[in-house]
Amino acid sequence: MIHLAWPWLLLALPLPWLVRRWGSPAPTGSSGALFAPFVVGLTTAAAAATARRAQRGLWLAALIWVCLLAAASRPQWLGEPVSVPQSGRNLILAIDVSGSMETPDLDLNGSRATRLDVVKQVAGEFVSRRGGDRVGLILFGTRPYLQAPLTFDHTTVRQFLNEAVIGVAGRETAIGDAIGLAVKRLRRAPGQEAVLVLLTDGRNTAGVLSPRQAAKLAAQSGLRIYTIGVGAGQMRVRGLLGTQLVNPSADLDEGTLKAVAEATGGQYFRARDRQDLEAVYARLDELEPVAGKGQLVRPVTALYPWPLGAALLLSLILSALGLRRRQVAA
Repeated sequence: MIHLAWPWLLLALPLPWLVRRWGSPAPTGSSGALFAPFVVGLTTAAAAATARRAQRGLWLAALIWVCLLAAASRPQWLGEPVSVPQSGRNLILAIDVSGSMETPDLDLNGSRATRLDVVKQVAGEFVSRRGGDRVGLILFGTRPYLQAPLTFDHTTVRQFLNEAVIGVAGRETAIGDAIGLAVKRLRRAPGQEAVLVLLTDGRNTAGVLSPRQAAKLAAQSGLRIYTIGVGAGQMRVRGLLGTQLVNPSADLDEGTLKAVAEATGGQYFRARDRQDLEAVYARLDELEPVAGKGQLVRPVTALYPWPLGAALLLSLILSALGLRRRQVAA
């Protein structure tokens, strides 16, 4: 529907008529003239043509005035109501992309897949459900990198996650530095609840900060950290003496991950397969619920360029008519 933001401006519509009706006419000089009866007919015809042109000019001027007032009253097109989610929290995903994440000990769509491939799918679905939250992405190996800053564009965050590859940040694991980078980024976005979901399959083997030191900084900054340890509990591998069961997650430092989560008011989760990982992210949805639906708003499209453009076009026509009249008179 069409809506006028400033409809009171239309009260000025009769202003030109009032000025013409009650205003004093411009003074005209009086001078003598020679009466010539033989040109009376020509003068009468010319006066009638001039009157018609003046009438057309008057109507054009009136239309220009109406268009200008229509533009000044700010016409707007109001679209259908749209639900806008309330602003939620700042949430950063820190995903381990070190060399050990290429271990093929998890199932994906009925076949063996690397840990990172499974994390991409499950964590990507989690990102898609976080309506109302600003989501960021950190990839860490030997060094942490901010792959996606905090944004409401969850599609782009998920795309960046899908493009992550093993070793892009180095082959080792810098858990403490990843937490430190998250604290640094979230300090630049104050005023909202801050959450970090850190996923790894190993222990801290690189970086400047230890995970426990970084956890203290996070706690001081009000950052809540949820840690996830991913990797199967056992796996069959072939060796010289045949197949044998091994623990592919022997390097997982669960004690440190638990300590980091507890120090910041979060929780630690263990995911041994894809179903466990889906359950972890579903639990995170419960612990950190998404924002409500918020208020209904109508998208607004300004329409003032149309009457303003019509006024400009009519002004050009009026100017052309005036120029032609002067040329004929000359």
